[in-house]
Amino acid sequence: MVGPERPQFVLFGSSIVQFSFSNEGWGAVLAHIYARKADIVLRGYSGWNSRRALQILDQVFPKDAAKQPSLVIVYFGGNDSILPHATGLGPHVPLSEYIENIRKIAIHLKSLSDKTRVIFLTAPPVCEKQIRARLSDIDMVRTNESCRIYSEACLEVCREMNLKAIDLWTAMQQAENWETACLTDGIHFTAEGSKIVVKEILRVIKEANWEPSLHWKAMVTEFSEHSPYDPVSEGKTVNVSEHHLLGDSPWE
Repeated sequence: MVGPERPQFVLFGSSIVQFSFSNEGWGAVLAHIYARKADIVLRGYSGWNSRRALQILDQVFPKDAAKQPSLVIVYFGGNDSILPHATGLGPHVPLSEYIENIRKIAIHLKSLSDKTRVIFLTAPPVCEKQIRARLSDIDMVRTNESCRIYSEACLEVCREMNLKAIDLWTAMQQAENWETACLTDGIHFTAEGSKIVVKEILRVIKEANWEPSLHWKAMVTEFSEHSPYDPVSEGKTVNVSEHHLLGDSPWE
């Protein structure tokens, strides 16, 4: 472990999470925004569904850990929503089971500590035309309608449990030409798609009545004090890193 100790934000989910540090992804953007404020920890598992997530939940989030995360952002649903395969194989999880899995994941995460906050991301939309063109060799069927159903189910569980949730299925489709602007292969995000995810995450964090606040502008910047080694301007030292972090930013 390295110090000083910072708050941890854990990103937990399937490929939408695993790939979030590539292609100007939303995980990388969060790491940039929270530089010197919080550590963004990646726990993404491509191809996984909520059923598989439950099996390893105690290993990823042990209740007896010396330090518990300040925030966990969870995404499972897109793979669960894939239509059943004739063989019975594949990542599909029936809707009723998916609902219970999300509930169990939420209960476990809430039990980690009184200060652990949780945000669920719903299944985003998919572009079926792109999927057929780019992933035609994969014998699984994804539909945007199925994503909607699982997205709404996730939102309903979060409402029942008083948890924060982000409706990616709706938010992403507000963008102009969202099919090509937001998705690389009909499923995964472009840089523009990731910007929408970041914007929604920061909005929820900013609006949340959490103490302490986890919004980046409210958090302490590590080693932000002025130093005689800082650059000099008009006879005064200037803390360039602090100015960069707290100055004008496209993120709120």
